Amino acid sequence: RNTLYPIEEQYLYSCVHSVAEIQKDVEYRIPFTVNNSTISVNILLPQQFPQEKPVVSVYPPVGHHLVDSNNGTMISSPLITNFGMHSDLGKVIQSLLDEFWKSPPALMSSSSAGFPYGLYKPAGIPPYPAQAFHYSPHHVGPGQTPSPGPGPVPAPAPMSHTGVDMVHGPPRAAAPYGLITDLPLPVPTGESQAGLNGHMYKMPEIPETFPELPDMNLNQLSDMSENEDVLLEFFVRLPQFKQVTGDKEELIGSIVDMAKKNLQMEPQLEDKRQEMLNKYEQLTQMKTAFEMKMQRQHELSESCSLSTLQARLKVAAHQAEEESEDTAENFLEGGIEIDEFLTSFMEKRTVRERQRCLCGCKRAERLLLMHSDG
Repeated sequence: RNTLYPIEEQYLYSCVHSVAEIQKDVEYRIPFTVNNSTISVNILLPQQFPQEKPVVSVYPPVGHHLVDSNNGTMISSPLITNFGMHSDLGKVIQSLLDEFWKSPPALMSSSSAGFPYGLYKPAGIPPYPAQAFHYSPHHVGPGQTPSPGPGPVPAPAPMSHTGVDMVHGPPRAAAPYGLITDLPLPVPTGESQAGLNGHMYKMPEIPETFPELPDMNLNQLSDMSENEDVLLEFFVRLPQFKQVTGDKEELIGSIVDMAKKNLQMEPQLEDKRQEMLNKYEQLTQMKTAFEMKMQRQHELSESCSLSTLQARLKVAAHQAEEESEDTAENFLEGGIEIDEFLTSFMEKRTVRERQRCLCGCKRAERLLLMHSDG
C-alpha cells in the first residue's frame, strides 16, 4: 500500500486546518459549518492510493450538485472522478470546500438518511486488516514525526451497559484497535468538536510528558515496552482515560434516559397524530363543500349576468309582440269583443314596450361597463 506522501499530507493540513486524522494514511475527517449546520467531509484512501482515486463523502446527507443525488453522501465531483497520480489531494479538498461555501448544500430529510459514513464502506474498497493501536501524545501535524506505536493489543471483552437493550441492534464485531475503539470518536486535539448528532465534546488535554515515567527504573520501562499488558495497564490508569470513560458512561446514561422519555411521549404523539389526521379529514370535507358552493355561485352568477338577462328580455318581448299580433288577428276575424280586445291588446303591448325599454337599459349599462374596463 502506498501511503500519503509527506509533502501532500503537509499541504492537506495547511489548506484545511480543521482536518482530523482518524486513521493514519487511511481516513481523514473535516468538519465545517454552513447555515448553522455542521457537516463533515470524510476522506477514505484506498489501498493503492494514489493510483486509485480517494473516496470522499459527506454526512449528514445533503442535496448539492457535487453530491450524488441517489444517497446524498457520495461526492461525485469531476475533481474526484478525474483524480490521478499527479493530482494534489489538498487542492482538491480545498476546492470542494470552497464550492460548498459558495453554494451551501441543503440538508436532506432525516428519514432518507442512511448510516453514517463511519459505518459505510463503498463497494470495491477491500476492508483494511486489523492494525495495532497507535497512540500519539498529541495530534500529528505538518512537520511532525509520529512516535512508533507498541505492538498489537488483544481486544478486550465486549462492554455491557446497564439499561441498553442489545435486542435493538446487532452486536458489534471485535474492534482491531483494542480499548481505543470504545472511546468517543473525536481526535484528542484539546478542542471542542461536534459529533454526528451535534453533541459537543471536549477531549482532555494530553500532556507531552507523563510524570510517572521518570520514577520508573530501566527494568520497568523495558517491561512496558516489551509487554503489551503492562503498557495497557499503565494506559488504563491514566486520568485522561478515566475521564473519557466516565464521560462516555455519562453520555450513554443520558442517551438511555432520553430514549425512555421519547418512549413515554409516544402516546401523546400518537394522540396528536390522530388529531392531525382528523383535522386533515375535516379540512378535506370543508374544501369539497367550498368547491361545490363556488361552482353553484358561478352558475348563479352566469344566469344573472347582463348578457343573459338581455337575451331573456329579448325573447320575452318577442313573445309578447307575437301574442299581441295574435290578439289583433283574432279581433279582426270577429273572435273577440272590442272591450276584451282593447284590454288584452294594450296589456301585451305595454309588456312588450316595457321589456324593450329594459333591454335597452341593460345594453346601455353593458356598454358603459365595457367602456370603463377598456
